[in-house]
Amino acid sequence: MGGYNLENFVFPLQQHIGTPAEVVVKEGDLVKRGQLLAAKPADKMGSNIFTSVSGKVTAVTDKAVTVEPAAEQSKEYIRLTQSEPLALIEEAGLVGLGGAGFPTYVKLGQKLRPGGVVIANASECEPILSHNIEAIEKNPQQLIRGLEIVMEVVGAPKGVIAIKDIHEEAVKALEANLKDSRITLHYLPNIYPVGDERAIVREVLDTLLDVTALPSAANAIVINAESVCRVQEAVDLKKPLIDKDMTVAGKINGELIQVFHDVPLGISVRAMIEKAGGINGEYGEIIMGGPFMGKRVTLDDPVVKTTGGILVTQEFMRGPKKIGLLVCACGANQQRLEQIAASMGAEVTDVEFCKQAKLMKNGTRKCENPGHCPGQVQKVMAIKKSGADAILISNCSDCSNTVMSCAPQLKLPVYHCTDGALRAVNHKLIRRMKG
Repeated sequence: MGGYNLENFVFPLQQHIGTPAEVVVKEGDLVKRGQLLAAKPADKMGSNIFTSVSGKVTAVTDKAVTVEPAAEQSKEYIRLTQSEPLALIEEAGLVGLGGAGFPTYVKLGQKLRPGGVVIANASECEPILSHNIEAIEKNPQQLIRGLEIVMEVVGAPKGVIAIKDIHEEAVKALEANLKDSRITLHYLPNIYPVGDERAIVREVLDTLLDVTALPSAANAIVINAESVCRVQEAVDLKKPLIDKDMTVAGKINGELIQVFHDVPLGISVRAMIEKAGGINGEYGEIIMGGPFMGKRVTLDDPVVKTTGGILVTQEFMRGPKKIGLLVCACGANQQRLEQIAASMGAEVTDVEFCKQAKLMKNGTRKCENPGHCPGQVQKVMAIKKSGADAILISNCSDCSNTVMSCAPQLKLPVYHCTDGALRAVNHKLIRRMKG
């Protein structure tokens, strides 16, 4: 398996939005790569789970299936059995691979109205993460072919690949290989969170959707670039979702940012870090995902369908005894900021929310206009009044600029949820004012 540590592979039954998959194997079963471990419940939204390795099922619980891999592995896999594109997408267990995990067959299950558009989200929005862009540089034809399949499935006459123009090599590769006149490129600004699906619709179609609206309200579908590529594999190669592209970065021996393609799902975080060279000295935390939206995990956690990054951060900054939190809907939520504050050894004196972070019925928050900040002076002043010695924020690029316009004047040092990850790879911190 390409030099991976063949320890036990763990396949959680809940790697997607919807109902957990139902186990179809038992302890002691011998399984082959690409074999179904757990099935999407009938008549419920869910996702099939397949083994990425051949081996023996050693544990089955209500949470996960564990497979002990055989000593000899092959890249071959058991082929999918369906014939129609949408049925193959459903059988393959495809979900949104940008982090959301929404089942792809549901997203593509409704036809767009005449004149609709499919937008492939190739923004690679989170800092550090690099695997989507590298995949495009190496194989632009796969993204183009996958987009053509998605357009066919939903009946869209037009496709758009949305990508930041700073990714010059990927842009050149797409331009050189794009022969389908129905598909165009749209160049995105280099800001966070331009990859948010409502931001994508705003940038590409000049339509700002309500926080409760889906892209379908603009007669559009937005789908992550890797999801598009895995659609191509499901339809053309009849390959189930068993491999994942990802970025491993931070306090590791060797290159600070490394990209891995076709990582077998279920492998441990520890094995991926070892593959990248191992942890270099003391560290703060391990994040699965990107610096803004990622979650803290352990070395024993498995790689799942939505894993885009594994980041080993710098040790936590110690300093402020009392800290106020400013929560942005586009970044780390309140619980995540509280977790970071605790690791810094700071007491939280106040929690404020960006005025555009609208509270939804499910308890989450969504930004009314992602990446366009209304100003944060009142929120920063409230945090200062609470007795805070510093402020910890999760703001987008534009909101961070507005915080920096006032917090230093109030003698409030600013910390950002991305600091540990960005410091670990020697990237500029999210502070800089626009020139």
